[in-house]
Amino acid sequence: MKKAINPGTPLVSVCLIAYNHVKYINQAIESVLMQKVNFTWELIIADDYSTDGTRQIILEYKRKYPKEIRLVLQKRNVGPGKNWEDLLLASKSKYIAYFEGDDYWTDPLKLQKQIDFLENNNE
Repeated sequence: MKKAINPGTPLVSVCLIAYNHVKYINQAIESVLMQKVNFTWELIIADDYSTDGTRQIILEYKRKYPKEIRLVLQKRNVGPGKNWEDLLLASKSKYIAYFEGDDYWTDPLKLQKQIDFLENNNE
């Protein structure tokens, strides 16, 4: 069964979970921003009250890319399970691409290839 989405809702939500990833978060975010796609997408970042500067970096990216990036900023450390749950609940898209703040993508066509496959293979 296909998930119904509202018009204007991105086809894909890239959901990035973060906690104290200051050494890696720039590369993770940049690997999403470099994606070349022919569909609408958004990047949702859930930060679990990082204390190492990760949150400041995330806020700066949000300032630079206000239309592409949405944030889930925990007011206290809630743990990975709750942070992950809040992140996924923030998405209203048909598809979710999930990864963590210390991961990154190397192929600028990664999302396009995956969505093309999913859209052409309903089963």
